[in-house]
Amino acid sequence: MVETIAVLGAGPAGLMAAYELAKAGKTVTLYEKRKVEGGLCGTTVFEGKHGTYRFDFGGHRFITHDPDLLQLVEDLVGDDLLTAYRKSVIRFRGRTYAYPLALGNLLKTAPTALLAGAGLDLATLPFQKPDNTSFATWIESRFGKTLYRNFFEGYTAKLWGIDPKNLSADWASQRISLLDLKDVARRLLPTRDATPRTYAHSYRYPKYGFGVIFEKIAREFERLGGTIRYGTQIDGIECGQDRITAIFANGEKIIADQYLSTISLPDMVRLCGGTSTLKFRGVRFFCMPMETDNISDNTWQYLSDPHIMATRLQEPKRRSPYMAPNGHSSLMLEIPCDPGSDLWTMEDADLFKRACIDLDRLGVPSRQATGEYFSTFGAQAYPLMSVGYEIEREKAIAYLNPFNNLIQCGRQATFRYIFTDTAMEMGQMAARAVLNGQDCRRAIFDHRNERTVIETQSVA
Repeated sequence: MVETIAVLGAGPAGLMAAYELAKAGKTVTLYEKRKVEGGLCGTTVFEGKHGTYRFDFGGHRFITHDPDLLQLVEDLVGDDLLTAYRKSVIRFRGRTYAYPLALGNLLKTAPTALLAGAGLDLATLPFQKPDNTSFATWIESRFGKTLYRNFFEGYTAKLWGIDPKNLSADWASQRISLLDLKDVARRLLPTRDATPRTYAHSYRYPKYGFGVIFEKIAREFERLGGTIRYGTQIDGIECGQDRITAIFANGEKIIADQYLSTISLPDMVRLCGGTSTLKFRGVRFFCMPMETDNISDNTWQYLSDPHIMATRLQEPKRRSPYMAPNGHSSLMLEIPCDPGSDLWTMEDADLFKRACIDLDRLGVPSRQATGEYFSTFGAQAYPLMSVGYEIEREKAIAYLNPFNNLIQCGRQATFRYIFTDTAMEMGQMAARAVLNGQDCRRAIFDHRNERTVIETQSVA
């Protein structure tokens, strides 16, 4: 019988698992290496000279098809859970395209050569077979070379830091809602078909930042008797033949009956004495308060030009007007880079100079910046799905499978790109498996049992 449970990591999956277990009366301790909960779904508060600014780790939207999960979030956040509306654009070669693609905007904005090339591709694609060798071949065989070279190649290389030919086709199949260029053409026409999740215009968002959802869950978990130990770094794990026997954190040996971990899959393998070549792509979030009240009406701007260092530019105030002081706004540049790289280690002052150059190129006057800035970092923001990663993922899963009191859940822990609500559902699944006495060592990983994961994946 499971008496004590240790949950490792207070992101969406870990918090939900801990909450479900505490609600069932279990003795649960949640260990988090940072001083706050939320993980990459947290919100950073910055006190500027004009007032309080709030920045998420990237851009998040709460969308779920699970009525119980929605009810939980609505109950916890209350009247502070707003309904927000998304408007996004693609910036490329001095042109601004509506996102998702709209026929009138495309005809008005795209150069003649692009339209002609896409039209020719549309005529020849029916004679091509889908090619799933890599991300590049997946896109070219379904969308054509013209759209690939204009809208996918440069952006994808910048996002991942590798040639798209070396990126797995899984990234395309999981992240791109439209299947081929014919679907793109149909999507350009007015339709009453259901809108893919990725293109949803409305979503729920807390008044004071996305992290509020997880602050509320954390406080409810504590109210139910759970314990959160912040600033706790897992330094090592003691393993028996088929069980985790202890974890070591901050020089302390911690023993529990059951361990639910959101530690990344390769890191967990290494902590348990194995090896793994799985990697993640890091992101640096560069945050800048602005003097102006309004920069644009866009929630996101996708930046496809390779010479622009960021992949996305967002204005947090477009999600909630309370993310910046009255009369002011702010910007966040999402800059893909890996720990130790030049962009990762660059001083904020130097990065600010580069950011100003890029903003001026984009038509956002850098003179509107207050001169205040800071960075936050996500070292393991995206699972790097390079060609052949599936084999390495299976090896990692197989290595951890013998430990019958260990469950991995969440984005990093299962090495899956999933949305926030899916990560929360995975935490619930893990907790319920413990409560029901199920052996779910494999269940969280198994493709056939990842129904909620697979069904909700599409382009961000």
